[in-house]
Amino acid sequence: MAFLSGPRLLDWASSPPHLQFNKFVLTGYRPVASGAECMRSLFYLHNELGNIYTHGIPLLGFLLLLPLQIPWRQLSVPWLGLVHYLACVIPQLGSVLYHLFMNHHGGAPIYHKLLTLDMCGICLVNTLGALPIIYCTLLCYPSMRTLSLLTYSALSSYVIFCAITAHSNISRLCSFAWQAAFRFFFFYLRWAGLGSGHPSSLYCYLLMDSLALLGGIINISRLPERLRPGKFDYWCNSHQIMHVLVVISILYLHWGVTSDLTWISSYKCPPE
Repeated sequence: MAFLSGPRLLDWASSPPHLQFNKFVLTGYRPVASGAECMRSLFYLHNELGNIYTHGIPLLGFLLLLPLQIPWRQLSVPWLGLVHYLACVIPQLGSVLYHLFMNHHGGAPIYHKLLTLDMCGICLVNTLGALPIIYCTLLCYPSMRTLSLLTYSALSSYVIFCAITAHSNISRLCSFAWQAAFRFFFFYLRWAGLGSGHPSSLYCYLLMDSLALLGGIINISRLPERLRPGKFDYWCNSHQIMHVLVVISILYLHWGVTSDLTWISSYKCPPE
């Protein structure tokens, strides 16, 4: 990509206070800008460009390619395909909007609205992404399945509130522990042979959550830029690494769910 020349970039101390959330990224901050100027920043180098493109490019790919991968015609329960598609797309969209417009001249109020949007996207991939997993795990237990889906949805509403009101990255990451514990209960049911699903899906789901957790830990630890402040201002800092791991995590979610959805189209529950 040929980058255009942009405005004079700021260092950490000169950037707006609400953008001073990583003291190990020392340079490359965009000055406050209008919406059009924020859009123009797609085409010149700054320290948020990697964050925008590491989710922006996958977003375009997911929008165009995932509908071709979901077995719509085989689905006896169409909403499972829809919630899975939204789970894969929404977090990428929220992240792109947050990173692209975070320096908007509306200041801290606009920034916090964008951060809330980004957090809601993360919560929705955890919420919507798990619904097909729960449904397929309890395919042959309709009453328990309905109760579990409602319980997880209610729990997720609480998690969204905790995430958007968190005051640090650590407390924000901990907010998602409740959803993770709920999901791991269903992974255990599959592992123990008490739940149903495609044989390969459990492996995908375990990798999905492991990669997402690793990305979260790298993000809050500020590695590698903590070791060499200023050397990872533009590329390969902790947030960009987290973005890449999250995209791979969502791919594993997609592979697991599509396997499950194809599997339930031909599976017959044993007679009671």
